[in-house]
Amino acid sequence: MARSAAGSSQQRSRLRLIVVQALVLSLFATLFARLWYLQVAAGEVYQAKAASQSIREIVLQPDRGLIVDAQGRPLVANRSSWVISVDRTTLGKLPDGQQHKLLRRVARAIGVTPRAIHARLLNCGDADAVARKCWNGSPYQPVPIAKDVKTKVALLIKEQAEDYPGVLAQQQSVRAYPQPYGVNAAHLLGYLSPITEGELAEAESADDISVNGASQVGRAGVEKQYDRYLRGMPGYQRVEVNSMGQVMKEHSLDAGTPGDTLVTSIDAKVQATVEKQLAETIATARKTYDTVTHKNYVADSGSAVVMEVKTGRIVAMASQPTYDPSVWVNGITQKQLAHLYSEKAGTPLLSRATQGQFAPGSTWKPMMTVGALTNGYTTDTRLNCSSAFQVGNRQFKNYESGAYGFIGFDKALEVSCNTFFYRVGYDFWRRYGSDVADVNAKDPLVEEAEKFGFGKTTGLDLPAEASGRIADREWKRGYYDAQKDYYCGLAENPPADASDFLRRFAREFCIEGYAYRAGDAVNFAIGQGDTIVTPLQLTRAYAAIANGGTLWKPRIGKAVVDAEGNLVKRIEPEKQGTVDIPASVHGYLDNALKGVTRQGTMAWKMGGFPLDQVQIRSKTGSAEVYGKQSTSWVASYSDDYVVVMMVSQGGTGSGTSGQAVRKIWETLYGIDGEQVTPARSAIPDVVAGKKLPVFAKDGSILPPTKAKN
Repeated sequence: MARSAAGSSQQRSRLRLIVVQALVLSLFATLFARLWYLQVAAGEVYQAKAASQSIREIVLQPDRGLIVDAQGRPLVANRSSWVISVDRTTLGKLPDGQQHKLLRRVARAIGVTPRAIHARLLNCGDADAVARKCWNGSPYQPVPIAKDVKTKVALLIKEQAEDYPGVLAQQQSVRAYPQPYGVNAAHLLGYLSPITEGELAEAESADDISVNGASQVGRAGVEKQYDRYLRGMPGYQRVEVNSMGQVMKEHSLDAGTPGDTLVTSIDAKVQATVEKQLAETIATARKTYDTVTHKNYVADSGSAVVMEVKTGRIVAMASQPTYDPSVWVNGITQKQLAHLYSEKAGTPLLSRATQGQFAPGSTWKPMMTVGALTNGYTTDTRLNCSSAFQVGNRQFKNYESGAYGFIGFDKALEVSCNTFFYRVGYDFWRRYGSDVADVNAKDPLVEEAEKFGFGKTTGLDLPAEASGRIADREWKRGYYDAQKDYYCGLAENPPADASDFLRRFAREFCIEGYAYRAGDAVNFAIGQGDTIVTPLQLTRAYAAIANGGTLWKPRIGKAVVDAEGNLVKRIEPEKQGTVDIPASVHGYLDNALKGVTRQGTMAWKMGGFPLDQVQIRSKTGSAEVYGKQSTSWVASYSDDYVVVMMVSQGGTGSGTSGQAVRKIWETLYGIDGEQVTPARSAIPDVVAGKKLPVFAKDGSILPPTKAKN
């Protein structure tokens, strides 16, 4: 029995051994089969997957299109810049200690702090991200951390790639400003900044593939207005990298498409003259004593515009104070941005030509003349240009209380007689609107101002244009409704330090601030009171007078041309409206404004100018604003151009701005002393018309030829 039990036990042990051996053999067979499948049967598939994991797609930003003047001179171009970027995917694979060492090494090389690099590597959505420093692009795109790096630093990083894993040194295109003739044109050109998350999401929803997380987009000026033409189409480079992020091999390349070139109507030579004259005029005004306020003129800002009479094209447009547009190229600092918005610095980012709003003063009178002569008055009308005009208990005076007796509209414009136009404004108010509460009362002068396009934007091809304001009955009622509660509360409970003027004004406004009185009407007739205009609006109105009544939409863009020089789009002049100026009225007004230049308020600045060859019509103005010094205006035109200059708190019209306006005219027509020298003029053939620069195959840009294009 014992032997039988022992044998049975041995037999079971052998069976278990056999089973174990079978299991081991089957496991090995399975393993070998799997290895064979992976390495032989499916080897190519997995090899491709492994390779794909080391392939990166790098976005190649396209060269942004040029911006050139009407003669082909580059106003904005591109230049190469060494850019250092960090691949966060490779950086994330490194141990924390090695990451910190790498960032310190890179920081030392490019001359910044590791903390600054870390801030740029954060996504803008992260809680600890710092505005304007974080990365708002694709998480898979290398993050730029430094631009305009010295060549030797970039080459060091490229040559010692093993010491800088995941750090890329590449040449990229950035904006450059050639400044022909020294032009600035910051408010015309605008600037770029990185695309925001919201803008990128909007573009993606619209299937717009022209932008990506690393794109720079236009923020102001023509950079913004024509951004879709200028931006181009990005390209893509597929590269093979190792585990350290080093590029081992380059694969497919899509070079993308460079942006189109924008041809503007700006002439750099005229623009440079306008900028120089405006800056010098302001500087001179600040050194000039104001006998009214008994201190030098503040001359806090100014603007000048040159426009073609027959097309509305802008030849030059300047604003002061201004700024250097290149400040945006490598990322603006918080301090620099604060300066651009600083009221103490004069808010340099604000374009006074299109966004500044000022009382027009006596430059308003030609439009009022058209309104009067088409509503009952005639060229034979004679009104008293007395030293003062009584309205209620207030005397409205002439400048320096001058008096010229009974005169016509032509003489009133020539000597800029306020009391003459006070009488016109009062007469219309008495006839049609003596009911001060009647919002809908007829007012021929207000209607004429509306016909000339005041009180609304001109349609200029620049963003953020101001509309100005016609201070008529409707506006005054709306302002009263909006401010009534505030002033009634102020009248009932004035602060302890409130002045007698403020207390009295609050009481009167609370009771009848809606009333459009005779004083409002007479002020409106001479461009005073609450009516405000932009220099561009006034320029366009004078162009309408010059051309017989056509209101053009002002245009800076003239054409769009692709990178090969082919015309993509011609930006044609566009009419916005028409002012009905009868031929007899137009001729009378035109001669009157010639008189302003020859023997009127502008004559003392135009002595020796060849007015027989280049006939300049003009109107000067000194707008008074409560609590401020006078605003200087000169508005003038020829058969071809309008030139308008304004200096806020700068003094009298011709006294402050007259000489500068004359020099602009001399540049336009090539005037040397009393001689007109066409070869010295800024613009060939005077008005450029449809001619465009010639874009040669070798990349050079030639001035417009006489051939039609």
